[in-house]
Amino acid sequence: MANTLKFGDGQWATKYGSTLAYNDENGNFKPLPFTFERRGNATRVNKEGLIEIVGENIPRIDYLNDSNGALLLEPSRTNLETKSNGFSTWGVNSNITRTADYIISPDGTLNGTRFQFTANGFCSNTPQSLATYTVSCYAKRNDNGTQNVGFFTNGSGVVNSAWDITSEWKRFSYTFPTLNASFMGIAGVSGADISVYGFQIEGIVSYPTSYIPTQGGAAVTRLAETCSQTPPDGVIGQTEGVVFIDANFKTGVGDQTILISSSGFNDYVFIQMNAGGLLETGIIVNTTEVARIGVAKTSGRYKCAVAYANNDFVFYVNGVQVGTDSIGLMSGFTANFINLNHNNQQYTINNHLLYNTRLSNSELAALTQV
Repeated sequence: MANTLKFGDGQWATKYGSTLAYNDENGNFKPLPFTFERRGNATRVNKEGLIEIVGENIPRIDYLNDSNGALLLEPSRTNLETKSNGFSTWGVNSNITRTADYIISPDGTLNGTRFQFTANGFCSNTPQSLATYTVSCYAKRNDNGTQNVGFFTNGSGVVNSAWDITSEWKRFSYTFPTLNASFMGIAGVSGADISVYGFQIEGIVSYPTSYIPTQGGAAVTRLAETCSQTPPDGVIGQTEGVVFIDANFKTGVGDQTILISSSGFNDYVFIQMNAGGLLETGIIVNTTEVARIGVAKTSGRYKCAVAYANNDFVFYVNGVQVGTDSIGLMSGFTANFINLNHNNQQYTINNHLLYNTRLSNSELAALTQV
């Protein structure tokens, strides 16, 4: 299974404006850069497990829960919480003692804030009124007492199930549907003793993205990221080949698409999780769809491979064949452009491979095995 392009799989080389893939056909490694763009800073989790800021146009290799790292690609998002750490602008009732700079936070500095609940209580700010928003923050427990704590809004108390707080930092999130909140924050019961870091409010969205620090009293926007490549001749097969992707997908957030296409979009192969939770592949030749194969999936990490040849199409997901198609000609297929975030959604790309020959079904099963 000699692939013509390998991207990721624990091998990362990044610099301003690009990240490298490699051509290892016949053992010959050649740099094949993907062009990367993001105006402004963003955060990632580094190899040491700490949140750090990455500068403008620097690709983010994120090591959250993965020692091999993954390319993190996200849409534009704004943190509406104007002071995301320290909580000095939040209102606190008489049942809470707040101590700033109490503990080492997930960014490795002494800026985690302690909340001690001497009785049932809450702390809150005044967010913008939005139809829907997603809130998130990091929290950990400081002792072994009662820790019934959660997100809070408009006097209704803890609005989701109590956080599963441990002695280690963990990020929690909750999406408020159809809600205009006059204030919201964190609520807890008597005896709770926790530390908190990195509060985030993302408007009109259904899932949280990476932490966006705000400390200047104003909302901050992280802009969208793009990552694409125009590979040289021979990397993508014209009449047969395989596209492989190992990525994390989400359901219910719009079409999440990895696209291998011609510059005029007359010919292309895509792998995507669509808005309805269908993990699928499609192949278009001369503007005509010649194959589409899909399987219903929930959010998660999937290894996907689509093999194509004349009248021979097959889709494998996590080692299992999920569908085939035996009608369609590949003549005229001239795909020469790779877009790893075609519809500007959130991905973590762990590994991406291209083959310019059609692998056997047993090889496809092995390639996608988890």
